[in-house]
Amino acid sequence: MFESILPSEVIVEGTTDDASATPLLAEEAAVLSAATIEKRRREFTTVRHCARRALARLGLPPAPIVPGERGAPRWPQGILGSMTHCDGYRAAALARTTDFFSLGIDAEPAGPLPKGVLKAVSSPTERSALAALADRRPDVHWDTLLFSAKESVYKAWFPLTHRFLDFSGAELEFHPGSNSFTARLLIKGPVLPGHGTLSAFTGRWTQRQGLVLTAIAAPAVSGSSTETSLTSRAPSTATPIAHRRP
Repeated sequence: MFESILPSEVIVEGTTDDASATPLLAEEAAVLSAATIEKRRREFTTVRHCARRALARLGLPPAPIVPGERGAPRWPQGILGSMTHCDGYRAAALARTTDFFSLGIDAEPAGPLPKGVLKAVSSPTERSALAALADRRPDVHWDTLLFSAKESVYKAWFPLTHRFLDFSGAELEFHPGSNSFTARLLIKGPVLPGHGTLSAFTGRWTQRQGLVLTAIAAPAVSGSSTETSLTSRAPSTATPIAHRRP
């Protein structure tokens, strides 16, 4: 499903079936404790199964994908990626660092956020914009889309900075005509070699098959600037507040 909002150079593997997942590698299994609940164990296992299938499509052997700083997955050298899981769906998106500078994906069930969550993750400006969008496109779950997009922003941000980014650290604007969004950073971004200071991300979104999906895939481009927005390349064919896991 993410293929519709990611360029073809990004390899995506997703599944709705935990039963087909291969067992964890030893290094991954060691991360889980005996007290890990079964739901978390299934998510952890299946999303890594997806990631290894993507690695294979990139011509790479199976490799352990263990959590690093703040839970961010550690990828093999020369690879960057992002993983997501929600009720009924798991997915991993991988690419080569020679092709992309930053990558983040997120999936959420297509439904309204729990009461109180939107106010906690959004600004008054964002909420006003969502209300206007809901009048135009009532078929889209804009509150969940905002939450998901901010998750994708965080996943794209953290590997570049190794710094936490609160929900208030970026302000989102959606562009329904192009199924895209812009995330303007409200805190100082990192200085990226050949890019300048990071000031914004752009990404793409879709709602399909009962899911809200968002993605950021910023291509590795040369050149320099004093300020830069990491812009996702378009495809070749056109719950809890505590997510914040890279």
